[in-house]
Amino acid sequence: MANSVIMPRQGQSVESCIITTWHKQKGDAVQVGDILFSYETDKSAFDEPSQFAGTVLEILGAEGDVIPCLETVCIIGEPGEDISSLIGSESDKKDESAPETESAKTEENIEPSVQAAPEVTAVEGDRIRISPRAKNLALKTGVDMTKVAPTGPHGRIIERDVNAALDAGYVANAAAVEDFLAGRVAPTAVETKISDSPAAAPANDDLRAYTETPLTNVRKVIAKAMHSSLSEMAQLTLNSSFDATSLLAYRKLLKEKGESMGLGKVTINDMVLYAVSRILPNYPEINANLVDGKFRTFAHANVGMAVDTDRGLLVPVIFGSEKLSLAEISSSAKKLAGAARDGALTPDEMSGGSFTVSNLGSMGIESFTPVINPPQTAILGVCCTTNRLKSDGTVYPAMGLSLTFDHRAVDGAPAARFLHELCEALENFELLLAK
Repeated sequence: MANSVIMPRQGQSVESCIITTWHKQKGDAVQVGDILFSYETDKSAFDEPSQFAGTVLEILGAEGDVIPCLETVCIIGEPGEDISSLIGSESDKKDESAPETESAKTEENIEPSVQAAPEVTAVEGDRIRISPRAKNLALKTGVDMTKVAPTGPHGRIIERDVNAALDAGYVANAAAVEDFLAGRVAPTAVETKISDSPAAAPANDDLRAYTETPLTNVRKVIAKAMHSSLSEMAQLTLNSSFDATSLLAYRKLLKEKGESMGLGKVTINDMVLYAVSRILPNYPEINANLVDGKFRTFAHANVGMAVDTDRGLLVPVIFGSEKLSLAEISSSAKKLAGAARDGALTPDEMSGGSFTVSNLGSMGIESFTPVINPPQTAILGVCCTTNRLKSDGTVYPAMGLSLTFDHRAVDGAPAARFLHELCEALENFELLLAK
């Protein structure tokens, strides 16, 4: 009996995933536990092991496809099994979510033009196999249909095929597309591929050469979130600093003695996270989210930590951090950072944060304006230390902090008080530990 393999749902907020790599191909034998394909959510990467033994009879999603969660991506069974019912229902649902109508059937029965260029291979007998959404997009954009290579199930033209031709610069006009789909004439391209146009060729390839790379799924999510943050919030940044002498001295002591006592390697960032976790509950409007005009204040300090990874900026959350010791926060931070860099974070580990800490101090940044991670109401930027003079002429290491807050939700005075109290806590870190 054939079995459908579905796209897993990784977290409550995840609606779709993108297939990055197929490790098995159609016709390959599969054992239980074999990795079938790799996929990504907007922030994490996973491998999908097979739950069935048999043969890959059909693959319903290509590398790069965005597949809705719980939808079939491949079928495993025994060679020769009839899987037409599984392929028909799933491929139609996968490719096009629009309902079938008289004017837009799932597979259009169209007489192909005898002049149609050979690039179009979606012709079977007297039919051109094209999905409704692909047809509508072609008519809307005027794509050169002779350059559209079908990649859908059974050689059908689907929406991504039209987009691929558009991205490559193949454009005709809407009337030509309509004639082609109606079987009257083959389209005549008004504009050929952009890179083939003499006018587009640079005068000097060496001087004007560039590489064009599509945004990754993670990068698109980051871009959308940051644009939303800056366009929808009234963001304001306060900058301050504190004498880091005590903090650095305690860090040195931990480095020399801590690991031998089983504390692990505690970093400056761990110590900042610890101080934030103790001060944050005192400021409910900062330990909050603003969602659809409503305050969502948190009972615990769920502190997000910005992590730089090869795939982009990720923000895992240390939940209930105010209940954790410095050693526990340090351990949690390292585990989450490692998972972020390995692409092993789950969406649930990156949602539900009440506040975020972003540390650029190790890169020598003296001051910056961190962008709030929506729907949170504030974010703390941690800067490097710089030497400053006291009134008595002594030199001390000053560490900068930058607090960006949403002025729709937080007034300047409580934001300033939060930053001042945090600076005092870090300046007297050993006393903070005694509380």
